[in-house]
Amino acid sequence: MVKSMSMAAKVPHFHYVEEMNCDALVELKASFQDNNTDPDVKYTFLPLLIKSLSMALSKYPIMNSCFNEESIEVILKGSHNIGIAMATPNGLVVPNIKNVHSLSILEITKELSRLQQFALNNKLNPEDISGGTITLSNIGAIGGKFGSPLLNLPEVAIIAIGRIQKAPKFADDGDVYPVSIMTVNVGADHRVLDGATVARFCNEWKQYVEKPELLMLQMR
Repeated sequence: MVKSMSMAAKVPHFHYVEEMNCDALVELKASFQDNNTDPDVKYTFLPLLIKSLSMALSKYPIMNSCFNEESIEVILKGSHNIGIAMATPNGLVVPNIKNVHSLSILEITKELSRLQQFALNNKLNPEDISGGTITLSNIGAIGGKFGSPLLNLPEVAIIAIGRIQKAPKFADDGDVYPVSIMTVNVGADHRVLDGATVARFCNEWKQYVEKPELLMLQMR
């Protein structure tokens, strides 16, 4: 991990920051939990964010690529193997959920729970931590609002999401109303990605987060 972080520091990279309105996401997550009949399943925001991220990656596959240092080429990955950075008593690990593009939110929820339990018990296998294509770091899980993540090479993008918190917003008529806001910071490899591409990708992801009903139009 130290070697990877050292290499990442030498890669020309940049960060793109955005805020997302999570009001609809909060309601959807609450609805899932209220209607949950399986005591072994606990719904959180993360599976919804993972699935919506995958939907956005389908529109911008360059974000789901890797850079080969030896051949100097970009390799587009067909599978969305989304890595989730996890802090454990034994240090940071990044297992990944395989083929998120073909999984339901319930399947993602169960697989995420399995990986979290295995990570805490130091039982992750090599398959769990290999083959990742993009990384999501949920700093909000430990109270963080904003972070600048280092690339998880050879992946070309990593995303840090902060905690969802209420913030005041102004309506067009000047009235103030509360909104559930989440800060998103995308770290990108500038050898492969440019600011405009990352911005468009983030806007695509944002629409799925802010209007999760749009996921139904794209899901297979």
